Amino acid sequence: MSVKVDIRVVGSGSDEHVEEAWDLKERIRKEDGVLKQRRSFFTDAYRRSTVHVAFVDDDLIGLAAARRDGYILFLAVDPEHRGGGLGEQLVARVAEDHATVTCHARTTNENALQFYEHLGFEIKRRIDNYYEDGGDAYYLKLGSDAGITERLSDIIRR
Repeated sequence: MSVKVDIRVVGSGSDEHVEEAWDLKERIRKEDGVLKQRRSFFTDAYRRSTVHVAFVDDDLIGLAAARRDGYILFLAVDPEHRGGGLGEQLVARVAEDHATVTCHARTTNENALQFYEHLGFEIKRRIDNYYEDGGDAYYLKLGSDAGITERLSDIIRR
């Protein structure tokens, strides 16, 4: 069964849907052990970002929060909605607005690393003790070859 996903944009300076986004982030943190940001950091970063939020009916099921330079601060997809291309669509929306897209991912988060690699991101460097809890991260950058840009554009058109 196919579901209709509605992706909306929350502009910088707004806290529209921030509570639903926090709740999603916390569900993922509890289930997957990632997205461990403190509430004040998350809320402040959300408000400073352009956030692509995905809804099914009135339920927020995904988000991508990006800074003005194309750095993805948060990418989250509800576990029940993974595997259907929503994460790809959210990253594609960010890529549509930026010449480069970058992010960090925990070195231990194999699912995230495989996902980003699948989209064409490349590991640029490792940063030890990057996270507040002492976890290490990779800094990733979306490759600049035209095939990747075309592929992400195709994802948006779906």
